[in-house]
Amino acid sequence: MTQPPVAPRRHHVRSHHGDEFVDEYEWLRDKDDAQTLAHLEAENTWAEQRTAHLADLRSTIFEEIRSRTQETDLSLPVRRGGWWYYNRTVEGQQYAIRCRCPLADPDDWTPPVLVPGEQVPGEQVLLDSNLEAEGHDFYSLGAFSVSDDEHLLAWSVDVVGDERYTIRVKDLRTGELLGDEIPGVGHGATWSAAGSHLFYSRVDEAWRPHEIWRHELGTSAEQDVLVHREEDERFFTGVGRTQSERYLVIGAGSKITSEARVLEADDPTGEFRIVLPRRTGVEYSLEHARLGERDVFLLLHNDDAEDFELVAVPADGPYDSPEVVIGHRPGVRLEDVDVFARHVVLSYRRDALARIAILPAGTDGLGEPREIDFGEELFTAGVGANAEWDQPLIRVGMGSLVTPMTLFDYDVDADELIERKRQPVLGGYDPDDYEQHRTWATAEDGTRVPVSIVARKDVARDGTAPALLYGYGSYEISMDPGLSVSRLSLLDRGFVFAIAHVRGGGEMGRAWYDQGKLLHKRNTFTDFVAAARHLVDEGWTSPQRLVAEGGSAGGLLMGAVANLAPEAFGGIVASMPFVDNLTTILDPSLPLTIIEWDEWGNPLHDADVYAYMKSYAPYENVEAKRYPPILAVTSLHDTRVAYVEPAKWVARLRATATEVDVLLKTEMHAGHGGVSGRYHSWEERAWELAWIIDVAGATSPGRA
Repeated sequence: MTQPPVAPRRHHVRSHHGDEFVDEYEWLRDKDDAQTLAHLEAENTWAEQRTAHLADLRSTIFEEIRSRTQETDLSLPVRRGGWWYYNRTVEGQQYAIRCRCPLADPDDWTPPVLVPGEQVPGEQVLLDSNLEAEGHDFYSLGAFSVSDDEHLLAWSVDVVGDERYTIRVKDLRTGELLGDEIPGVGHGATWSAAGSHLFYSRVDEAWRPHEIWRHELGTSAEQDVLVHREEDERFFTGVGRTQSERYLVIGAGSKITSEARVLEADDPTGEFRIVLPRRTGVEYSLEHARLGERDVFLLLHNDDAEDFELVAVPADGPYDSPEVVIGHRPGVRLEDVDVFARHVVLSYRRDALARIAILPAGTDGLGEPREIDFGEELFTAGVGANAEWDQPLIRVGMGSLVTPMTLFDYDVDADELIERKRQPVLGGYDPDDYEQHRTWATAEDGTRVPVSIVARKDVARDGTAPALLYGYGSYEISMDPGLSVSRLSLLDRGFVFAIAHVRGGGEMGRAWYDQGKLLHKRNTFTDFVAAARHLVDEGWTSPQRLVAEGGSAGGLLMGAVANLAPEAFGGIVASMPFVDNLTTILDPSLPLTIIEWDEWGNPLHDADVYAYMKSYAPYENVEAKRYPPILAVTSLHDTRVAYVEPAKWVARLRATATEVDVLLKTEMHAGHGGVSGRYHSWEERAWELAWIIDVAGATSPGRA
């Protein structure tokens, strides 16, 4: 090929609120059209041809990732019932093997030390995903749920990438695969207390989990019983158990409203009861706690509490007179609560960092929270896997941009962190060779935007270093600082890596999120541009050597800043990018559209929202000007952000821009998360990193 593919133009007019938009590439939405597939294949060929000179670099980066990874490894075992549960990975195999080994002593809470490559005494293989994946181009494990008596395993698999799973059941005592098979379901599966029934969700044509079903073990899936149907198209629904395992919980939630139904897990055919009826704008989640002789639900809610508060109500009702446990504190965003027989663990954010506090649970109620001190200035912390209701130790994890993820057992009584496992990073990695910083950019409206930075200590701050700036900024999702093995291939070539914690994310509390959604969405984009310019002003890099990256809604961010400030970047990577967002949000027949109206607005029925979204939509706002090099990555079977969005965007960029070198790479056997299998994922990341290194002008071997 001597020229990039040129998508034919076909006249198509989108008309809303008196505005007509000529969309000449909408025909690419037809995945069954042979011309569509041919165009995507041509784009792939062009992308490979244009990056052929990077083949050796890609191979080198792949080997760097592999050489830093403990390929044969075991996860830290988690105690449940009479077993320790863990995962194994084996060098050369794509997927994890899920196993367990018997508990040696019921009083022993110290996990066994498992040595990679050595036989584990009494090991039982529960599920080998490598065998499951044989013969499939794609494999994703959904549910993995062991019954309370630990005799049965229910798991689900997606082998297409469209997030529709098939549930199967195995008897772990005999290894027998039971006749129960439930196709076309959502992600999870939940056991009743006796292991007699399974609860699961089904999705509608818009890929919305909208129904909860009950399956009786030993019967046909055609006999399953519909337990709950969510009629409001703005709401998802799902099912699970409280950590005490005492209650089944059906949750329903939109972007701004939630509702929970509960049922005793030992009464699976009973009627679920609503805890608090839904009220628009009120969100809550619940966990069961036992305080002395009282059974209560701990509710985390935002009713007249922007950053949420924690309250308690009697488990058997009434629920309308809550007792405040942790009151609302502006700027301290309560995010989650984990409940155990003797302790409650609170997860929250303060000053853009994720934190953990422990509250003792006594006969008189809950004690004062005690925050765990991890001894680092810039970090992220979270609650780990804890499977027992009455346990003296709490599994937690901590990591940073330089510290590998480290798992601890926290001894509450002794106020002591016991390190159990640190993510191995091979190849001589030394955290002391690197430095991390938290800096603050100033947005155009004066708002201070946090930026997390990591680089080698010997990187000069004279504007000559290449840099990668990452952003997301939607759905109140926080981009927490953490070490990435693949990222070391950039840092050791002299790159600076930064995360712009822009508005629309959750790093700075609920107000931070609200200021980056609906009719405030442009703040997300201007914050990111401000962060980019701040890095330049502080001498970390220059615009010519600064590459921006984001995926999904972060891909929309990439498309928006490409239009807003193309001169600020030397390259842009947009993965699964939501760049044709207005077209998508206007069509309620498309997957997830109606649910998204609370996040972006409803342009179908509101002319002001339509005009605002059109003012920033990346696809509509491509202009006849110079753009930096752009790499767009997508997947054919993505049900969340369809491949057609980047396909149309790339076609429009080529047809409109005065100068642009844009590539489109489509995975033909994958979904929203990209390819499956760890080695395939490393290969894909190596492909992207080689492109980033190339456009930033850093292809010399460096220290890697």
